[in-house]
Amino acid sequence: MTDAADPSNYVRQREKGARDVSYPVSPEPLPIPVYDNHAHLEIEDGQGMSLDEHLLRAAEVGVAGVVQAGGDIESSRWSAWAAASHPHVLAAVAIHPNEAPMYAAKGMLDEAIAVIDDLAAQPRVRAIGETGLDFFRTEGEGLPAQFESFEAHIALAKKHGIAMQIHDRDAHDEVLETLERVGAPERTVFHCFSGDAGMARIAADRGYWLSFAGNVTFKNAQNLRDALAVTPRERILVETDAPFLTPTPFRGRPNAPYLIPVTVRFLAEELGMPLDELCAQLAANTRDVYGAFEG
Repeated sequence: MTDAADPSNYVRQREKGARDVSYPVSPEPLPIPVYDNHAHLEIEDGQGMSLDEHLLRAAEVGVAGVVQAGGDIESSRWSAWAAASHPHVLAAVAIHPNEAPMYAAKGMLDEAIAVIDDLAAQPRVRAIGETGLDFFRTEGEGLPAQFESFEAHIALAKKHGIAMQIHDRDAHDEVLETLERVGAPERTVFHCFSGDAGMARIAADRGYWLSFAGNVTFKNAQNLRDALAVTPRERILVETDAPFLTPTPFRGRPNAPYLIPVTVRFLAEELGMPLDELCAQLAANTRDVYGAFEG
Protein backbone atom coordinates (compact mmCIF):
# COMPACT_ATOMS: atom_id res chain seq x y z
CA MET A 1 0.00 0.00 0.00
CA THR A 2 2.91 2.36 0.59
CA ASP A 3 4.29 1.85 -2.94
CA ALA A 4 2.69 4.78 -4.74
CA ALA A 5 1.88 4.68 -8.42
CA ASP A 6 1.98 7.94 -10.37
CA PRO A 7 -0.61 10.01 -8.46
CA SER A 8 -1.23 12.31 -11.42
CA ASN A 9 -3.22 9.52 -13.07
CA TYR A 10 -5.67 9.19 -10.17
CA VAL A 11 -9.30 10.12 -10.83
CA ARG A 12 -12.51 9.35 -8.97
CA GLN A 13 -15.89 9.26 -10.62
CA ARG A 14 -18.94 10.59 -8.86
CA GLU A 15 -22.19 8.75 -9.53
CA LYS A 16 -24.34 11.08 -11.59
CA GLY A 17 -27.80 9.58 -11.13
CA ALA A 18 -30.52 11.85 -12.49
CA ARG A 19 -28.71 15.12 -11.74
CA ASP A 20 -27.98 17.85 -14.25
CA VAL A 21 -24.25 17.26 -14.76
CA SER A 22 -23.53 20.44 -16.74
CA TYR A 23 -21.50 23.17 -15.09
CA PRO A 24 -23.24 26.54 -14.52
CA VAL A 25 -22.14 29.71 -16.30
CA SER A 26 -19.34 31.69 -14.72
CA PRO A 27 -20.39 34.40 -12.25
CA GLU A 28 -19.20 37.98 -12.36
CA PRO A 29 -15.58 38.23 -11.16
CA LEU A 30 -14.82 39.36 -7.63
CA PRO A 31 -13.15 42.75 -7.11
CA ILE A 32 -10.37 41.26 -4.96
CA PRO A 33 -9.17 37.64 -5.35
CA VAL A 34 -10.09 35.07 -2.70
CA TYR A 35 -9.32 31.38 -2.19
CA ASP A 36 -11.33 28.17 -2.16
CA ASN A 37 -10.39 26.65 1.19
CA HIS A 38 -11.60 23.10 0.49
CA ALA A 39 -12.27 21.20 -2.74
CA HIS A 40 -12.04 17.67 -4.14
CA LEU A 41 -10.88 18.25 -7.68
CA GLU A 42 -9.82 14.64 -8.14
CA ILE A 43 -13.51 13.76 -8.42
CA GLU A 44 -14.74 13.94 -11.99
CA ASP A 45 -18.20 15.40 -12.35
CA GLY A 46 -20.15 17.36 -14.88
CA GLN A 47 -18.13 17.85 -18.05
CA GLY A 48 -14.96 16.48 -16.47
CA MET A 49 -12.82 19.61 -16.25
CA SER A 50 -9.12 18.95 -15.79
CA LEU A 51 -7.23 20.46 -12.86
CA ASP A 52 -5.71 23.08 -15.18
CA GLU A 53 -9.17 23.97 -16.50
CA HIS A 54 -10.55 24.30 -12.96
CA LEU A 55 -7.74 26.65 -12.00
CA LEU A 56 -7.98 28.74 -15.16
CA ARG A 57 -11.72 29.17 -14.89
CA ALA A 58 -11.37 30.04 -11.20
CA ALA A 59 -8.68 32.64 -11.89
CA GLU A 60 -10.92 34.33 -14.45
CA VAL A 61 -13.48 35.17 -11.74
CA GLY A 62 -11.11 36.14 -8.95
CA VAL A 63 -10.37 32.83 -7.22
CA ALA A 64 -6.60 32.87 -6.81
CA GLY A 65 -6.04 29.42 -5.34
CA VAL A 66 -7.53 26.19 -4.02
CA VAL A 67 -6.83 23.99 -1.01
CA GLN A 68 -7.24 20.49 -2.44
CA ALA A 69 -8.32 18.02 0.27
CA GLY A 70 -7.73 14.29 0.50
CA GLY A 71 -9.83 11.66 2.22
CA ASP A 72 -7.91 8.42 1.74
CA ILE A 73 -4.43 7.36 0.68
CA GLU A 74 -5.00 7.72 -3.05
CA SER A 75 -6.74 11.11 -2.97
CA SER A 76 -4.20 12.42 -0.45
CA ARG A 77 -1.35 11.43 -2.73
CA TRP A 78 -3.13 13.13 -5.62
CA SER A 79 -3.66 16.25 -3.51
CA ALA A 80 0.04 16.41 -2.62
CA TRP A 81 0.96 15.92 -6.29
CA ALA A 82 -1.46 18.67 -7.38
CA ALA A 83 0.01 21.13 -4.89
CA ALA A 84 3.58 20.29 -5.86
CA SER A 85 2.71 20.72 -9.55
CA HIS A 86 0.61 23.91 -9.45
CA PRO A 87 1.49 27.22 -7.75
CA HIS A 88 -2.20 27.96 -7.15
CA VAL A 89 -2.88 24.74 -5.21
CA LEU A 90 -2.09 23.80 -1.62
CA ALA A 91 -2.88 20.37 -0.20
CA ALA A 92 -4.62 18.87 2.80
CA VAL A 93 -4.10 15.15 3.41
CA ALA A 94 -5.94 12.73 5.69
CA ILE A 95 -7.98 9.60 6.16
CA HIS A 96 -11.64 10.67 6.15
CA PRO A 97 -13.57 9.62 9.27
CA ASN A 98 -15.80 7.35 7.18
CA GLU A 99 -12.75 5.70 5.65
CA ALA A 100 -11.01 5.07 8.98
CA PRO A 101 -13.22 2.09 9.99
CA MET A 102 -12.61 0.49 6.60
CA TYR A 103 -8.85 0.69 7.01
CA ALA A 104 -9.18 -0.50 10.60
CA ALA A 105 -11.24 -3.53 9.55
CA LYS A 106 -8.37 -4.56 7.29
CA GLY A 107 -5.80 -3.96 10.03
CA MET A 108 -4.32 -1.12 7.96
CA LEU A 109 -5.26 2.06 9.83
CA ASP A 110 -1.82 2.58 11.37
CA GLU A 111 -0.18 2.08 7.98
CA ALA A 112 -2.60 4.50 6.34
CA ILE A 113 -1.89 7.16 8.96
CA ALA A 114 1.85 6.60 8.41
CA VAL A 115 1.35 7.43 4.72
CA ILE A 116 -0.41 10.66 5.72
CA ASP A 117 2.49 11.44 8.04
CA ASP A 118 4.94 11.10 5.15
CA LEU A 119 2.83 13.26 2.83
CA ALA A 120 2.41 15.95 5.49
CA ALA A 121 6.16 16.57 5.42
CA GLN A 122 5.96 17.95 1.88
CA PRO A 123 6.29 21.75 1.80
CA ARG A 124 3.05 22.45 -0.08
CA VAL A 125 0.97 20.18 2.13
CA ARG A 126 -0.35 22.81 4.53
CA ALA A 127 -3.13 20.96 6.37
CA ILE A 128 -4.22 17.64 7.78
CA GLY A 129 -7.71 17.10 6.44
CA GLU A 130 -10.28 16.23 6.20
CA THR A 131 -10.42 14.41 9.51
CA GLY A 132 -12.91 14.36 12.35
CA LEU A 133 -16.08 12.48 13.27
CA ASP A 134 -19.13 11.48 11.25
CA PHE A 135 -22.03 9.89 13.13
CA PHE A 136 -24.32 10.12 10.09
CA ARG A 137 -22.63 7.48 7.94
CA THR A 138 -20.71 5.57 10.61
CA GLU A 139 -22.07 4.20 13.86
CA GLY A 140 -21.65 1.36 16.33
CA GLU A 141 -18.54 -0.72 15.80
CA GLY A 142 -16.98 1.82 13.44
CA LEU A 143 -16.85 4.68 15.94
CA PRO A 144 -13.73 3.65 17.91
CA ALA A 145 -11.70 3.73 14.69
CA GLN A 146 -13.00 7.22 13.95
CA PHE A 147 -11.90 8.50 17.36
CA GLU A 148 -8.52 6.76 17.05
CA SER A 149 -7.97 8.22 13.60
CA PHE A 150 -9.10 11.72 14.61
CA GLU A 151 -6.73 11.86 17.55
CA ALA A 152 -3.86 10.53 15.41
CA HIS A 153 -4.53 13.24 12.82
CA ILE A 154 -4.59 15.93 15.51
CA ALA A 155 -1.16 14.71 16.57
CA LEU A 156 0.09 14.87 12.96
CA ALA A 157 -1.06 18.48 12.53
CA LYS A 158 0.84 19.42 15.68
CA LYS A 159 3.91 17.41 14.67
CA HIS A 160 4.18 19.11 11.29
CA GLY A 161 3.04 22.53 12.48
CA ILE A 162 0.29 22.77 9.88
CA ALA A 163 -3.43 23.47 9.95
CA MET A 164 -6.19 20.90 10.42
CA GLN A 165 -9.47 20.72 8.51
CA ILE A 166 -12.29 19.08 10.47
CA HIS A 167 -15.15 17.05 9.03
CA ASP A 168 -17.98 17.18 11.56
CA ARG A 169 -21.30 15.57 10.74
CA ASP A 170 -23.85 14.99 13.49
CA ALA A 171 -20.99 14.94 16.01
CA HIS A 172 -20.67 18.54 17.19
CA ASP A 173 -20.34 17.88 20.92
CA GLU A 174 -17.95 14.98 20.46
CA VAL A 175 -15.69 16.91 18.09
CA LEU A 176 -15.49 19.88 20.44
CA GLU A 177 -14.87 17.61 23.43
CA THR A 178 -12.08 15.75 21.64
CA LEU A 179 -10.37 18.99 20.64
CA GLU A 180 -10.58 20.29 24.19
CA ARG A 181 -9.39 17.02 25.74
CA VAL A 182 -6.52 16.32 23.36
CA GLY A 183 -5.65 19.91 22.57
CA ALA A 184 -6.41 21.41 19.18
CA PRO A 185 -3.72 22.34 16.67
CA GLU A 186 -2.87 26.03 16.58
CA ARG A 187 -4.81 26.47 13.32
CA THR A 188 -8.01 24.44 13.40
CA VAL A 189 -10.67 24.85 10.71
CA PHE A 190 -14.23 23.54 10.70
CA HIS A 191 -14.56 22.62 7.04
CA CYS A 192 -18.11 23.16 5.76
CA PHE A 193 -19.24 24.37 9.16
CA SER A 194 -22.54 22.71 10.02
CA GLY A 195 -23.34 23.89 13.55
CA ASP A 196 -25.48 26.69 14.90
CA ALA A 197 -24.77 30.09 16.43
CA GLY A 198 -24.01 28.58 19.84
CA MET A 199 -21.39 26.26 18.40
CA ALA A 200 -19.96 29.07 16.29
CA ARG A 201 -19.41 31.17 19.42
CA ILE A 202 -17.64 28.28 21.17
CA ALA A 203 -15.44 27.60 18.16
CA ALA A 204 -14.52 31.24 17.68
CA ASP A 205 -13.82 31.72 21.38
CA ARG A 206 -11.35 28.84 21.17
CA GLY A 207 -9.62 30.41 18.19
CA TYR A 208 -10.92 28.07 15.49
CA TRP A 209 -11.85 29.14 11.97
CA LEU A 210 -15.26 28.45 10.42
CA SER A 211 -15.36 27.70 6.70
CA PHE A 212 -18.70 28.29 4.99
CA ALA A 213 -19.69 26.46 1.83
CA GLY A 214 -22.49 26.82 -0.71
CA ASN A 215 -25.03 25.25 1.62
CA VAL A 216 -25.15 28.54 3.59
CA THR A 217 -27.28 29.77 0.67
CA PHE A 218 -29.82 26.94 0.99
CA LYS A 219 -33.33 27.92 2.08
CA ASN A 220 -33.32 25.40 4.96
CA ALA A 221 -29.91 26.49 6.34
CA GLN A 222 -30.90 29.29 8.71
CA ASN A 223 -28.66 27.72 11.37
CA LEU A 224 -25.64 28.41 9.17
CA ARG A 225 -26.65 32.00 8.54
CA ASP A 226 -27.14 32.47 12.28
CA ALA A 227 -23.67 31.02 12.85
CA LEU A 228 -22.18 33.31 10.23
CA ALA A 229 -23.72 36.35 11.91
CA VAL A 230 -21.92 35.71 15.21
CA THR A 231 -18.56 34.61 13.79
CA PRO A 232 -15.79 37.22 14.05
CA ARG A 233 -14.82 38.40 10.57
CA GLU A 234 -11.23 37.30 11.06
CA ARG A 235 -12.42 33.71 11.65
CA ILE A 236 -14.48 33.30 8.46
CA LEU A 237 -13.29 31.24 5.49
CA VAL A 238 -15.12 30.25 2.31
CA GLU A 239 -15.00 27.01 0.34
CA THR A 240 -16.82 24.99 -2.29
CA ASP A 241 -16.37 21.37 -1.14
CA ALA A 242 -16.51 20.84 -4.91
CA PRO A 243 -18.06 19.01 -6.61
CA PHE A 244 -20.61 19.04 -3.78
CA LEU A 245 -22.78 21.74 -2.12
CA THR A 246 -23.27 23.94 -5.16
CA PRO A 247 -24.78 27.26 -4.05
CA THR A 248 -28.26 28.49 -4.91
CA PRO A 249 -29.42 29.03 -7.67
CA PHE A 250 -27.32 26.17 -9.09
CA ARG A 251 -28.02 23.62 -6.37
CA GLY A 252 -27.97 20.07 -7.73
CA ARG A 253 -25.44 20.81 -10.45
CA PRO A 254 -21.67 20.21 -10.13
CA ASN A 255 -19.73 22.64 -7.99
CA ALA A 256 -16.27 24.02 -8.80
CA PRO A 257 -13.91 26.68 -7.45
CA TYR A 258 -15.03 29.21 -10.08
CA LEU A 259 -18.42 29.35 -8.33
CA ILE A 260 -16.94 30.75 -5.10
CA PRO A 261 -18.07 34.30 -6.07
CA VAL A 262 -21.70 33.20 -5.76
CA THR A 263 -21.19 32.24 -2.13
CA VAL A 264 -18.97 35.23 -1.35
CA ARG A 265 -21.58 37.68 -2.61
CA PHE A 266 -24.19 35.92 -0.50
CA LEU A 267 -21.94 36.18 2.58
CA ALA A 268 -21.35 39.87 1.97
CA GLU A 269 -25.07 40.53 1.79
CA GLU A 270 -25.77 38.52 4.93
CA LEU A 271 -23.01 40.29 6.84
CA GLY A 272 -23.86 43.73 5.51
CA MET A 273 -20.26 44.18 4.35
CA PRO A 274 -18.97 45.82 1.18
CA LEU A 275 -17.94 43.08 -1.21
CA ASP A 276 -14.36 44.27 -1.63
CA GLU A 277 -13.91 44.52 2.14
CA LEU A 278 -15.13 40.95 2.66
CA CYS A 279 -12.93 39.64 -0.18
CA ALA A 280 -9.86 41.24 1.36
CA GLN A 281 -10.74 39.77 4.76
CA LEU A 282 -11.31 36.27 3.37
CA ALA A 283 -8.02 36.34 1.49
CA ALA A 284 -6.12 37.48 4.58
CA ASN A 285 -7.80 34.81 6.71
CA THR A 286 -6.82 32.08 4.25
CA ARG A 287 -3.20 33.18 4.27
CA ASP A 288 -3.25 33.28 8.08
CA VAL A 289 -4.28 29.62 8.14
CA TYR A 290 -2.34 28.10 5.24
CA GLY A 291 0.41 30.56 4.39
CA ALA A 292 1.20 31.88 0.94
CA PHE A 293 0.20 29.90 -2.14
CA GLU A 294 3.04 31.17 -4.30
CA GLY A 295 6.71 31.37 -3.50
